[in-house]
Amino acid sequence: KYRIERVLIMKINHIALYTNDLERIREFYEKYFGATANTKYHNKNTGLQTYFLGFEGSDTRLEIMTRPEISQREERTVNEGFIHLAFSTGSDSEVDRLTEMLVKDGYKCLSGPRTTGDGYYESVIEDPDGNLIEITV
Repeated sequence: KYRIERVLIMKINHIALYTNDLERIREFYEKYFGATANTKYHNKNTGLQTYFLGFEGSDTRLEIMTRPEISQREERTVNEGFIHLAFSTGSDSEVDRLTEMLVKDGYKCLSGPRTTGDGYYESVIEDPDGNLIEITV
């Protein structure tokens, strides 16, 4: 019989996404979600360019990447794989404020702000590339 001798504590280190416009996506996450970017990495052999975006109070980072051969995914809402990033604001009023600011600035709100059936207060917006962002308490 197998016995676990030691329990490992796992944390999400980072999540990565591709974009065709690296600077636009970096600026979006900096402006609306308080991200801080590291120095851009550029691999001249492959064309890969990346930033790691950090968020105050969190060890989890968002890696944004681009390279010449990426293609767009048409359907983003109902398909297999990762479907959204969720950012916690700390309060209902901050969910409302941030959602209102994003909509005013021309970003599409797909739902909310609302209380979901399982009790979360949230809204869902699209980032500049159409990736789904859940804004929650």
